[in-house]
Amino acid sequence: MAHKLTTCTFCGVGCGIYLEAVGNQIVGAYPSMSHPANEGRICVRGWHVHEVASSPGRLKRPLLKKGGQFEEVSWEEALGFIIGRMKELHARHGAEAFAFLNSPRCSNEESYLLQKLARAVIGTNNVDHGTGVYCNNSINVLLDMLGVPATTNSIGELARSEVIIVDGVDLALQLPSIGGTVIRAKLAGATLVVIDSRRHRVAESADLFLQLKPGTEPILYGALAKVIVDRGLMNLPFIKAHCRDYDRFLARVRDYDLLAAAEACGVDAGLIEAAALAYARARSAAILYSTGIEARDAEPVQAIVNLALLTGQIGREGAGIFALTEHNNLQGVCDMGMLPDRLPGYRQVDSAAARAEVGRVWQTKLPAAPGLASRAIFNNRGASPVRAIWLCRYDPVSSAFFGDAADALDRCELVVAQHLFLTDTARHAHVVLPTTAFGEEQVTFTNTERRIQLAEQIIDPLPGTTPAWRQLTQVARALGADWRYESAADVMDEIGAVIPFYGGANYRNLAAEYGRQWPCSKDRPLGTRYLFADGLPAQGFKFAPIARHAPAAVVSDEYPLTLVFGHSLYYWNQSVLIKHSETLKREYRILLLDYPEGFVEINPADAQQAGIRDGEKVRLTAAGGSAVINARVTSEVRQGAVYVPYFVRQVQRQICGAAQSGVQLIPARIAKEPA
Repeated sequence: MAHKLTTCTFCGVGCGIYLEAVGNQIVGAYPSMSHPANEGRICVRGWHVHEVASSPGRLKRPLLKKGGQFEEVSWEEALGFIIGRMKELHARHGAEAFAFLNSPRCSNEESYLLQKLARAVIGTNNVDHGTGVYCNNSINVLLDMLGVPATTNSIGELARSEVIIVDGVDLALQLPSIGGTVIRAKLAGATLVVIDSRRHRVAESADLFLQLKPGTEPILYGALAKVIVDRGLMNLPFIKAHCRDYDRFLARVRDYDLLAAAEACGVDAGLIEAAALAYARARSAAILYSTGIEARDAEPVQAIVNLALLTGQIGREGAGIFALTEHNNLQGVCDMGMLPDRLPGYRQVDSAAARAEVGRVWQTKLPAAPGLASRAIFNNRGASPVRAIWLCRYDPVSSAFFGDAADALDRCELVVAQHLFLTDTARHAHVVLPTTAFGEEQVTFTNTERRIQLAEQIIDPLPGTTPAWRQLTQVARALGADWRYESAADVMDEIGAVIPFYGGANYRNLAAEYGRQWPCSKDRPLGTRYLFADGLPAQGFKFAPIARHAPAAVVSDEYPLTLVFGHSLYYWNQSVLIKHSETLKREYRILLLDYPEGFVEINPADAQQAGIRDGEKVRLTAAGGSAVINARVTSEVRQGAVYVPYFVRQVQRQICGAAQSGVQLIPARIAKEPA
C-alpha cells in the first residue's frame, strides 16, 4: 500500500491529508497531524475525497456531438474538431466571440493557461471564474481599501486572537476545520462574536450573537463604528500614519444613531455596544466572512474593512481580515488572472504598462478592452456577442444562480467542456474532454490563507484521460502558439515569472514543506505568514465612507416577511463531486430526502402565526408572483425572514420572472396552501 501527503481539494481550507493507494486505485484518506491548516483534523468531505477518482461515472474518452447525440471519438478527432471550429469562428466573428470560463476548483496551472489561451492566442479578455455562488466584490474591495486581494492572516493565528467576529458564514457546515479552530480559540478564552441572520452551530457557542435582519449588515457595522467613535476607542496613530479618507468616513459615521440602527437591524442595542467595545479593546481581533454571495454586495465588505482600519486591527499576529473562500481554489484562480478586467497578479487590463509587462513574458500583444464576465454572458438573452464558450471543470447549468446558462450555451456555435463527468452543462456542449481526477496529477492550489500547495499524484491517470492543462497546451500549439510546457512544473515556473508574489514558489520547495504563503518572492522564498508583518504602508489604506440608508427590503402589512433568494448554505448537495461520491451524496442529500422538491425555510413563530406545519405545502407570494413549495420550519432562521436556496430556480422564476436572477431580498408573505 502506497501513501502520499497531499492537499484536500474540496474547500478553501486546504487541509493536509494522506492518500492511500493499492495498485492503481486510491482507497482511503486520513489527515496530516502536523499540517498548519488542519492539525490532524478533517471533515467528512476530506475523509471521502478519494471516492471521486474511482467513480464509475468518470468519462474515459472524448465525446463529440453528432446529429444531436454524443459519440465517443479519438483525441485526434475531438481536438481536430475544436481547432477547426475555433479557427472558423475567429475568422468570421473575431476574438470577442469567444469566452473562457472555469470553476474555482481548477488548479492554478489550468487557470493560468486558460486565461493565457484567451488573451495571448485568441485575443480576448472574456475570461471569468464561474462564480456559481460567489462574487468578486470581496476582491475588488480589498484591493481598493488595503491594496491586497486576500486574507491577511493565517488560520493558525486565530488561536492567538482575543476577539473573533464570524460574519455570515456557517463554519461548521461550510469550512469545518476553521470552525473547529474558532471554537477551540473560544474555549481557550477568546471572545466569540457571531453576526448572521441565521442561527447555526458556531452561533450557538457565541458569547455575543447578533442575529440581524437580512440585508442590514452595513447599518450594523455603521452602528459598531459609531460606538467606537463615541467612546474614543479609535486607533488614531494608526489612522493618521496609514489611512486615507478618514474624515469623510467619520462624517458618515456621525450620521448613525445606535438605537435607530438597532431597531433597523432587529438587534438589541446592548449587544451591538458590547460587540463594538470587545473588538476595539482587543489587542488582536479577527473578522471572518464568507466570499460567498450570501445576499451581500460590496458595502458590507467595505464596512468590515472600515472597522478593522478604525481600530488598527491590521498587520499584527491574530488580528486581521479573513476573506474565507469556500471553493478550494477561488483564491488561486483570481491570482492567475481569471477575471475579465485583471491580468495575472491583479494588474489592470486597461493599463498599457501592465499589458506590456505581461506581454514581454508571453511575447505577444494583449487586448486592451476589459472582457465580459460570466454574468453578462448568461444574462444577456440573445444580446451577447459570444458565439463560443470554453468551460474548464465548470457546471453553470447546475450551480450558477444568475441568468440562464443552458439558454446561453444552446445559442453558441461551439461549446467545449473539460470535466470528469457528463454534467448537466456538458450535455449542452459540442465536445466534452475527459480530465484527470484528484490524485492522478501533480498540480497546485492556493487556499484561503494564501498558501500555495501541491496536490500530489499517487496513481496513474484513468486510461483515456489527460490533464486539462495539457489539453489547453495542445490546442494552443495547434492554433500557432509556441507553448513548450512539458510538465505542470514548467507552468508554475512561468507563473512565478509573471506574478511577482508567486516568484519564490516552485515544485521543489512546495514539496519540501506545507507549501508557501504568498507573497513568496525570490528574495523571500519562505513566504509570508501574515501581511504587513514587515511594516505598514504610509497612507496605504483607504476608508470607504458608507452613507446611512434604509434596509434593503422594506416589509409592509401586505408583505410582512423578507424573502431571501440565493442563500448558498446548501451548496454542497449541488456539487458535482459530491454527487459522484456515494458516501458524501448520502450525507448531503439527507435534508432533500425530506424535501425532495426543495423548500422554503420559515421561523417557528412565523409558521405558528400562519398555521403552517413542517413539510406542508405553502404559497409564497411577492409583488411579482407566487409559487407553491414545501415549508421547512426551523429556528435556524430569524423571525420575519424566509429563505429559498439558490438552486430551487422554479420558485425564483415564478416570483421574480425569468429576466431577474441572483441574490435578492424581497418583501413577501407566506400562507398554507389548501389541499
